[in-house]
Amino acid sequence: MTEYKCFECDKVVSEDYLRKKIRCPYCGSKMLFKPRSTLAKVKAI
Repeated sequence: MTEYKCFECDKVVSEDYLRKKIRCPYCGSKMLFKPRSTLAKVKAI
């Protein structure tokens, strides 16, 4: 399940909600994005 974040209020919005509507359910903003996970860098030996 993919989660999106709102640019305005920075709250997490589930993908299930976005199938029905495009706006953030908390503040009404249309700007949503998928947060990227941070990858750990491993130094080579």
